[in-house]
Amino acid sequence: MQSGIAELAAVSLDCPDPSALAAFYAALTGGKITHDAPEASAVVLPGGARIIFLRVAGYLPPTWPEGDRPQQFHLDFDVDDLEEAEAIVCELGGAKPSFQPNPGRWRVMTDPAGHPFCLSPRRR
Repeated sequence: MQSGIAELAAVSLDCPDPSALAAFYAALTGGKITHDAPEASAVVLPGGARIIFLRVAGYLPPTWPEGDRPQQFHLDFDVDDLEEAEAIVCELGGAKPSFQPNPGRWRVMTDPAGHPFCLSPRRR
């Protein structure tokens, strides 16, 4: 196996309101907001990874599960309890789309800006 020359530093998400999305992901993950401005905000997750939120005028969310604006990528989060995590996501302003390809194994959720992400049981 070859050693790489790059290390993933962050994932950046387009959105209409960086501050609101940073607050959502900080609450969801226990991360810390390290930058908060109208044009861009950032959260450092407990493991050290960063998510950056960039304001885009006229932002349109991805459509799930199909449509004119495919998801293109999504984030996956391990959780201890799927039902509890689903409820917390909804309390934080996220949503659960009606289409769930395998709800017994994972849950597709959307953040307040409409980005799909998955909740999966933590592997023990």
